[in-house]
Amino acid sequence: MEKFINEFGYLALMVGTFLEGETAILTASSLIHRGLFVFPFTALAAFMGSFTSDWIYFLIGHYNGKVFIAKRPNLQPRVKPVNDFFHKHKLQILFSYRFLYGFRIIIPLVIGMSGLKPISFLFYSVVTGLIWATTITTTGYFAGRLLDLEAKNFEENIFLIMFCCAAVGLTLGFVIKRVAMRNVGVEPIQK
Repeated sequence: MEKFINEFGYLALMVGTFLEGETAILTASSLIHRGLFVFPFTALAAFMGSFTSDWIYFLIGHYNGKVFIAKRPNLQPRVKPVNDFFHKHKLQILFSYRFLYGFRIIIPLVIGMSGLKPISFLFYSVVTGLIWATTITTTGYFAGRLLDLEAKNFEENIFLIMFCCAAVGLTLGFVIKRVAMRNVGVEPIQK
């Protein structure tokens, strides 16, 4: 794994934060104390991956969001509560959306559909993305140092780590979704 990290570490981190986010950055940043990553480059790579992801979904929402949602009836019930919540708490969402786990596609999509100008979203996405990347990188660094993690820890326990990260992420996403839906007066959809 160390050879892979030396060759593709920051690129893999960018792809990981583009696709998932917290799991990738926590894994990489927990290895900073071992010298496998460098703090500023880790935070920057994480920022770039998440920034790219946010902008793709924002632009889809901005230029084609209403048509995109109209063609996907299964997304419509999920978008309405998020849209209502966004309009009710616009400023809070714009400054905190990167930290709302489980909404990494829908929030930038809704922000794009809201009519917010791209230059305004650029400001919020840069500020929020840098705060998010720095905060999560710092958290991962201290966790890795405290637990004295090594690359081989991840190699030997990759499935357990993935399961735990997924469980934590799903739990956080579920709780945040319940709170958000309750705040806009919508009961969650039962399947």
